[in-house]
Amino acid sequence: MSLYHSVLRPLAFMMDPEKVHELAMGMLEKGFIRAPEFREKRLEQTLFGVHFPNPIGLAAGFDKNAKALDFWHQLGFGFVEVGTITYHAQPGNPRPRLFRIPEDKALINRMGFNNDGAQKVATRLASAKSQVPVGVNLGKSKITELAQASTDYQESFRLLHDFGDYFVVNVSSPNTPGLRALQEKGPLLEIIHAIREVDAAKPLFVKMAPDLEFSALDDVIAVAHETKLTGLIATNTTIGREGISHDPGQAGGMSGAPLLTRSNQFLSYLYQSCDMDMVLIGVGGIMSGADVYEKIRLGAHLCQIYTGWIYGGPKMIPAALKQLNWFMRRDGFESIAEVRGTAHTK
Repeated sequence: MSLYHSVLRPLAFMMDPEKVHELAMGMLEKGFIRAPEFREKRLEQTLFGVHFPNPIGLAAGFDKNAKALDFWHQLGFGFVEVGTITYHAQPGNPRPRLFRIPEDKALINRMGFNNDGAQKVATRLASAKSQVPVGVNLGKSKITELAQASTDYQESFRLLHDFGDYFVVNVSSPNTPGLRALQEKGPLLEIIHAIREVDAAKPLFVKMAPDLEFSALDDVIAVAHETKLTGLIATNTTIGREGISHDPGQAGGMSGAPLLTRSNQFLSYLYQSCDMDMVLIGVGGIMSGADVYEKIRLGAHLCQIYTGWIYGGPKMIPAALKQLNWFMRRDGFESIAEVRGTAHTK
């Protein structure tokens, strides 16, 4: 058992989760945390004109304010997504707002898009020297009325569009009142068109909630095709509580191992419903390289992790990459593209 699992994590889990997060970010932004490097040619790929050294990225929600961008490659990540960022700086919901369910390797959060605001983050991004691709996740400011959501997203994008390799429209967090209504076809089209007025060439994704019915998911897919989105991200956190041994009775979105099955169902549906050039990012429930391999087999081009990294520790990403590489070698695959979608072939 590693030092992290035997000593550091038990000590950290005795403290308030958000306080531990803040302490970890303080070390990360100074470059104090590292992991053994693992690079393998078969894990590299170029998508929408961007080179990814491996398919495992850090999901939005961890480096909300783009403070540690110069150092994420030291942990093994192939890319990182910052945010969620809103046009107006906001404190988020009252604390406590982050809760662990250790026995199920899950988290519940109701952070509420706490961030420094698009202007301040844009300044930080402008001076960052990330060695891996950077995605920028955009959300609606809480003080902005739903009817003005498209303008809010547009103004954030106007400030940030020069500094990301791709951008994500987040309309699926359960912690901003009314936000998920923006997944409906009309409002979503308005947001995408408003962003495209600023920069029509920038790669653009939409991140979806795992709680959508497949009929509603079809509307998102239709919008993605109609607007020629770069891709879709499946999925955000869930308001459901399936798969946990006990419900702590805290409102918010659940992430971690219990989300794996539902997020994989979404990913599988997207692969079978979308054009083949639609880039799919699988997120939700990844705890190992085997989980990454399964998501790629179900149709993901890239994968993201958050909760699994908290439970797995600093060395988790290189370990997962080694495991992913082992599965690919075992099955005779020389590239991610060869693996993708093989769960659907007979």
